[in-house]
Amino acid sequence: MTIGPVVQVSGRSLVVKDRIILSGVSENVVTSSGCESGQTEGGFIGAVFEEEGSRHVVSLGRLNGVRFMACFRFKLWWMAQKMGDRGSEVPNETQFLLMETVEEREKMYVVFLPLVEGSFRACLQGGSGDELEVCVESGDVDVKGSIFSHTVYVGVGTDPFSTVTDAINKVKLHLKSFKQRQDKKLPGIVDYFGWCTWDAFYQDVTQEGVESGLKSLAKGGTPAKFVIIDDGWQSVGSDDKKIEESEESKESQPLMRLTGIKENEKFQSEDDPALGIKNIVNIAKNTYGLKYVYVWHAIVGYWGGVRPEAEGMEEYGPLMKYPMASKGVIANDPVWKTDMLAVQGLGLIDPKKVFKFYDNLHRYLAAAGVDGVKVDVQCILETLGSGLGGRVALTQQYHQALDASIARNFPDNGCIACMSHNTDALYCSQQTAVVRASDDFYPRDPVSHTIHIASVAFNSVFLGEFMQPDWDMFHSLHPAAEYHASSRAISGGPIYVSDAPGKHNFDLLKKLVLPDGSVLRARLPGRPTKDCLFSDPTRDGVSLLKIWNMNKYTGVIGVYNCQGAAWNTNARKNTFHETHPGAITGAIRAHDVHLIADAAVGPDWSGDCVMYRHHTQDVIVLPRDASLPLSLHVLEHEVFTVTPIKVFGSGLSFGPLGLIDMFNSGGAVDGLEYLVEGGLVVVSMMVKGCGRFGAYSKTKPKRCVVGPSEVEFAYDSDSGLVVVGLSHMPEEHKCHHIKIHL
Repeated sequence: MTIGPVVQVSGRSLVVKDRIILSGVSENVVTSSGCESGQTEGGFIGAVFEEEGSRHVVSLGRLNGVRFMACFRFKLWWMAQKMGDRGSEVPNETQFLLMETVEEREKMYVVFLPLVEGSFRACLQGGSGDELEVCVESGDVDVKGSIFSHTVYVGVGTDPFSTVTDAINKVKLHLKSFKQRQDKKLPGIVDYFGWCTWDAFYQDVTQEGVESGLKSLAKGGTPAKFVIIDDGWQSVGSDDKKIEESEESKESQPLMRLTGIKENEKFQSEDDPALGIKNIVNIAKNTYGLKYVYVWHAIVGYWGGVRPEAEGMEEYGPLMKYPMASKGVIANDPVWKTDMLAVQGLGLIDPKKVFKFYDNLHRYLAAAGVDGVKVDVQCILETLGSGLGGRVALTQQYHQALDASIARNFPDNGCIACMSHNTDALYCSQQTAVVRASDDFYPRDPVSHTIHIASVAFNSVFLGEFMQPDWDMFHSLHPAAEYHASSRAISGGPIYVSDAPGKHNFDLLKKLVLPDGSVLRARLPGRPTKDCLFSDPTRDGVSLLKIWNMNKYTGVIGVYNCQGAAWNTNARKNTFHETHPGAITGAIRAHDVHLIADAAVGPDWSGDCVMYRHHTQDVIVLPRDASLPLSLHVLEHEVFTVTPIKVFGSGLSFGPLGLIDMFNSGGAVDGLEYLVEGGLVVVSMMVKGCGRFGAYSKTKPKRCVVGPSEVEFAYDSDSGLVVVGLSHMPEEHKCHHIKIHL
């Protein structure tokens, strides 16, 4: 039976373009065409069961001749990556599975996307006998089913990145319940530098603390233009009853719940308490020039939901519920069973009244000048569906209400999704355009830093199809500060720190932030290069992680040694492991920037590029198929700006590099034209920011003009590096006009 032009099930095997990907497919597995979703190289897989149930598992067969990269949830909230080539190696709670055929002929990429179908949500997992299994569950014992026709989408292609994008697009056309990243409005924070209060103050944040942080960053020449006032501003309280310590849980500390939508007394001015949180918003915007102020809240109000007996909360119909995680989540994270939420329960707002709650909260904040919210703890909804129609229905109700409130109250689409890595939410995401890409930045946990960089990059392959991944805050004054900072510069997402006031490395921050608080943001989600997708840079002891992104006229590659620590499936936590004690060597190619051809101006590009190496400040000309060796120790990194070389007659060639003291230097080049004036080739460029502007020229230019004035420039004949000093920022939203006469 054929389920698409290139996908078929034949003789209990899943065959893709004459290659068997899975053998021993269960007899109750069914297939259907993807044609109703448009022309596609792919199709849907489902299963029919003899009896109705709220949870089913079926084998899709044994993997054959492929290697894979899986994005799976190692905790309820977060995904990480796992590589392998056997079905048993696919972790529980796998939500994205990308395969590559291992034969020497043309590589084929196959993506498996477990979906939501009706009231059920699917995930993949490894089974006995090296089989790949799909698990479908409703999260409510009373919500049952037996017939599933569109449980997993299988997409096929010869390019891994377009295969994933095309597959998600086909799923979008089928489900009609979510939008892709490119269809959403990105909030303005992504183009500016920000500060988050969390790691600076945690829940002890105050108005005075917020002001001191903003003042400290502005004084050093890297002013924040947005702030996230994280957990600690809300009115919360514990239950009246005493929490008894039990054998099942040592968590004797009471769980806090929301008692009102307004701020607590820490954010009330002594002079005018009624001003509320508007006081610090006014200070941030009027005194320190911030453009955006965000605040934090949980999707259920607070960590423990809302307190049902609190005055004013009754209008939202809250009910105490006790979260029940799925078997797959508990298998990956057994500690969940003794989590405070599981033991003490959560005050859940009636899903029919949750829009009223969000609208009241967001309208109050918007009236105070708040521009957006970071909405946390989102995956908790999947554990609360019992008696409410199941996990999918409850998640959809909450997200529809949240989307509607964001659209009504925050016109810049000010929302960041956090602790939200479940497909229940992703496949109903209509509004939110920014999503935290991994578990937190942990400044005091040395095991976490290499893991963090790998996780954000690999998770972005999947998450980046739905929203712009946010690679989280970091500390600029920290042993791993530059390692984190450079990755944020090439992530394509928001760039912000959580420094305590007065604890900053301004030399580092100035590689990220221009004097007006803007940043040179890359245009796409940062992702691993094609040759890194199926190698594990945290565990295998031999691989470097290369991450690519695009600017308008350049590409960028970040290279990281992430070896030595990973999620430990036995200990169920991140741990160090033995690794190569010395440097690891890898090869860097210009075409590691997957879409570098898109940056070339004109149709006659030869494929040759020039690369600028950030740390050594080397300029390297790389022919199309050439590579550059690079050796890095654990926690070392390097960043390369990559520019297509434009070749002219008479031995002339040129390529812009951008503001070469910035990590993502090429992000400064906003316009590029090659002209002929008076018989000379003239390069006309629009350049953002200020500092040292660099470019490659095979020959020394005749002259350089910035705006109306001819200026001096430096030229290194050995490397071809041209450097022009831009002493000041252009007017807001404008660029320097640079003309270089070759």
